[in-house]
Amino acid sequence: MGIRAKAIALGTGIAAVCTVPLVITVTADAAPDVLLSKGRPVVASAASGAAQDAARAVDGYAGTRWTAGAAGTQWLQVDLGRAQRVSRVRLRWAEGYARTYRVQVSGDQASWRDVYRTAGGDGGTDDLKKLDAAGRYLRVLATQPGAGGYSLYEMQVYGPGPAAPVAERAAAAPASLLAAGLSNPRKKAFALQLVSSAENSTLNWRGEFGYLEDIGDGRGYTGGIVGFCSGTSDMLALVTEYTRRVPGNKLARYLPALRAVDGSDSHAGLDPGFPAAWRAAAADPMFQRTQEDERDRMYFAPAVALAAADRVRALGQFAYYDAAVMHGQSGLRAIRADAMRKARTPQQGGDETVWLSAFLDARVREMRTEEAHSDVTRVETAQRLFLRGTNLDLNGPLSWRVYGDRFTTG
Repeated sequence: MGIRAKAIALGTGIAAVCTVPLVITVTADAAPDVLLSKGRPVVASAASGAAQDAARAVDGYAGTRWTAGAAGTQWLQVDLGRAQRVSRVRLRWAEGYARTYRVQVSGDQASWRDVYRTAGGDGGTDDLKKLDAAGRYLRVLATQPGAGGYSLYEMQVYGPGPAAPVAERAAAAPASLLAAGLSNPRKKAFALQLVSSAENSTLNWRGEFGYLEDIGDGRGYTGGIVGFCSGTSDMLALVTEYTRRVPGNKLARYLPALRAVDGSDSHAGLDPGFPAAWRAAAADPMFQRTQEDERDRMYFAPAVALAAADRVRALGQFAYYDAAVMHGQSGLRAIRADAMRKARTPQQGGDETVWLSAFLDARVREMRTEEAHSDVTRVETAQRLFLRGTNLDLNGPLSWRVYGDRFTTG
């Protein structure tokens, strides 16, 4: 516990770890680092109420904090306003801290690069110095807690600057977005049920860990709770992570075949045993947990973060997430770019309803380019239905239709 100064060699992890603070001599011509993160827009995977939302970690007050009470994978992400050089990150943990976590940067919230990682976190203050990174967005991605959930008093990001100006509304927005958005467990549950109604024709997504079939859409096998596909890399990523967690599992032997068929609809090397192995693995709680974690890492978390940055509420966050599940993160961004030709996001000063209407129009256009996705009811009689009812906060109860089936929840 206590303050630890850490010198980092980029891409190689910890170069040196000291048990006492470093003494640094600053020469006359060396400009001091600038605090880049204070008051900047910030979002998180979860928060334990508005009093401990993500904004508390960058508000500059020593006694406030962000808390995600749940364990598992959680993240905290700050928008630095523009591309910035990052030379130092200071994390002051509360009682809940991350034993295993990464600090990552991104220019687009889709592709992330590690600038620091550790599996030996012990709380207190982590002062990560001598970083050499660049990006507009920085996040702490925590994957294993040391005690309880995760809680940070402060996440301070430093660099040569200058810091981007902070608008009055920028610091206040994340609290309202978190309160109304998919960081709310009830709203996230709605979103997962909505996606499952389209992907698996059921609200009980937890019953779909063992689902696997080739639906003839050119993506090979589709399986699991969000339709991981053998032809689109996400099934490969899922089985790779599962094998890291459980070496020698029933699916590990198929990793070479999954690598070979990635990018195609081929079953070469997978048949005839892969479907049975998948269903057997689905009985393993660790495979179930890995599916949930990979769903959140690849689809839910980045889609919700992008939506929150665009300042849309729960309905819009769900619309982004559903688009990511079907089209991937790159597809989501292409749909968003198409919509921006017609309307402005709320972050750009646009009206939220007008923006979401343009986004759904762009989504429908993209779906109709593929025969397998030409049925657009998951948009028109679900998302569009909620939008017409001005249910921007995705408040229950909800009723909708997908592919001819009627669903109700909440």
